[in-house]
Amino acid sequence: MTDIVELLQTAGLTGRGGAAFSSAIKVKAAREHKARLIVNACDGEIGAAKDAWVVENHLPELLEGVELVTGGRRNAKTLFAAHRDSKTARRFAEAGLRVLETPERYVSSEETSLISLAHGGQARPMAKRAPFVFGGRDSQGKRIRPTVVLNAETLLRVSQINRYGADWFRSFGTTAEPGPRLVAVGGHVERRGVYEAEAGLRLTSVLAMAGGLAADIEYVGVGGMGGVLLTAEEVRSATWDGPGMKRFGGSMGPGLITVWNPRDCPVEVATRMIAFGAGESAGQCGPCMFGLPALSRDWVAFSENSNRETHWHLIRRLGQFSGGRGACGHPEGVVRFAQSALRVLGAELAKHADNSCTKAGGRSYAKLA
Repeated sequence: MTDIVELLQTAGLTGRGGAAFSSAIKVKAAREHKARLIVNACDGEIGAAKDAWVVENHLPELLEGVELVTGGRRNAKTLFAAHRDSKTARRFAEAGLRVLETPERYVSSEETSLISLAHGGQARPMAKRAPFVFGGRDSQGKRIRPTVVLNAETLLRVSQINRYGADWFRSFGTTAEPGPRLVAVGGHVERRGVYEAEAGLRLTSVLAMAGGLAADIEYVGVGGMGGVLLTAEEVRSATWDGPGMKRFGGSMGPGLITVWNPRDCPVEVATRMIAFGAGESAGQCGPCMFGLPALSRDWVAFSENSNRETHWHLIRRLGQFSGGRGACGHPEGVVRFAQSALRVLGAELAKHADNSCTKAGGRSYAKLA
């Protein structure tokens, strides 16, 4: 029988939680260091739904993936992470699994947040010198045992690769990004839901599964809070894969597409998302504690009074986030979204600033309402 690590390497499976790191490398390291496995089924991104879908529809296959990754170790003590009081947490509990219930906050489902919570700490990101699959210590010097975190869909794909083979897996997607992958399509579409897709599809083909892109749609978000905003025109020419999304400063991310309601003021929607990102940080590193609230204020100032000074302040603020200075990638994700919103919402920002926006939530609409 082919070793599962070798099979995953041949298949080219990468993590489906958004980071797209080689699953073979993670599983190999986890086995070598007898790392404890945490299954991440938190659906932590705004609008995410595919983890819950996997647990509801493919729990036996997910558990088979767990068995393959852990090598069937009796003392593996795998933890199944889900938001507190969620349907996913209840399903895990009903199946007799060890549930790691997390607070329903944005950064609580980040990889190192889950590891911290599993070791008795708070569900906050931890700085790391090396991946915790090798073990390590937290900022207080407490020992962290070797731990690996894998997304629910990733484990589903591990099971499928074991059942059907690497060639079957590579028959989907592209050479660089092989395999089937789930995508949650939400927002202003006919049929919100989770769909089976693959890299290399036209973005319009993915949206067609949910009823298509209506003629009045103007903006579509790809990747949630850490993703990018595209115009409808860009969506009609875009390919849903790494290179296709990189053209717009993004990536495939965690498999999430949100069609914005054309009746809503897009500037207000972007403002709320940036403010949400600032409020959902762990509040423990400078970029989150000070940088994101300042970015939110600068965005509001520019949207309400667009001039050279407010524009310069916003551009300067966006440029201050670089180099991964925090314990996680949350600040960079919010900045990525803000940069894309600034790029595509130029005309809308002008309307918003001079009180001529008549869409729901717009400044002139708010005065008339």
